[in-house]
Amino acid sequence: MRKKFSTNWKSSKQPRKQRKYLANAPLHIRKKFVSVNLSKELRKKYGKRNIPVRKGDKVKIMRGKFKNKTGKVLEIKLKTGKIYVEGIQVKKQDGSKVNVPLRNSNLQIIELNLEDKKRIKKLEGKEEKKEDLKKPKSTSQKSKSTKEKLREEKK
Repeated sequence: MRKKFSTNWKSSKQPRKQRKYLANAPLHIRKKFVSVNLSKELRKKYGKRNIPVRKGDKVKIMRGKFKNKTGKVLEIKLKTGKIYVEGIQVKKQDGSKVNVPLRNSNLQIIELNLEDKKRIKKLEGKEEKKEDLKKPKSTSQKSKSTKEKLREEKK
């Protein structure tokens, strides 16, 4: 097995190869690995189920010790795939507090950080595509309209 990351790799049933893919993936692909589910309101609004999380997004913890707590994302470590949320801390033995790393699968985005114009544009683009898909496209209607136009021009 090669050490280098393969861009042609599609999928494998072997856990060994799946782990290798995750471990050797470059940062621009790892960004997609930290995608977090959107809340139902955001899902309806943007027509997407999940989106890569960013610093400043408001998230709700869905599983574990801190279930139902919310906070802003402080830090995302792409190397480990961990997300750190504001106010989610554990007290250490010496009394100091340390942030708890969370997995993306245990979070849900409640509020998006829309300071980045590129992110807004990307979300709106997806929203427009969804609307286009919802509109019924029938060939018979199009052919009728063109036929009608031709008739009107002849008159």
